[in-house]
Amino acid sequence: MSENKLSETMKNSIDGIKQMIDVNTIIGDPIDFPDGTHIIPVSKVSFGFGSGGSDIPAKNEKELFGGATGAGVSIQPLAFIVIKRDGDVKLLQMSVNAEKENAIINTIPEVVDKIADIFDSKKSSD
Repeated sequence: MSENKLSETMKNSIDGIKQMIDVNTIIGDPIDFPDGTHIIPVSKVSFGFGSGGSDIPAKNEKELFGGATGAGVSIQPLAFIVIKRDGDVKLLQMSVNAEKENAIINTIPEVVDKIADIFDSKKSSD
């Protein structure tokens, strides 16, 4: 089999996938709203490809090559990062249990603030 032709076929597949997918596919471009809110989409990207080829026997001396490639891409939205003008940041997940997960994630800053307040009040009393 012509190694060069198979390599060229695979390179064309990979180049095509690179054109479809970049870093901005996973962490999307921010969407800006007039009130100062920014929303950043977060996605899961999966892709795969296959390639194969074969030299075909011929009666003349010209080398014959048959090859094929295939590729697939799946983009699944996972979450949105919401940044408000006042600096409040929330992660809104898109899943079956998203409400529970979002509630836990979004209370973390509150819990950290309360713990910091406890330590601050102990330092003040000492």
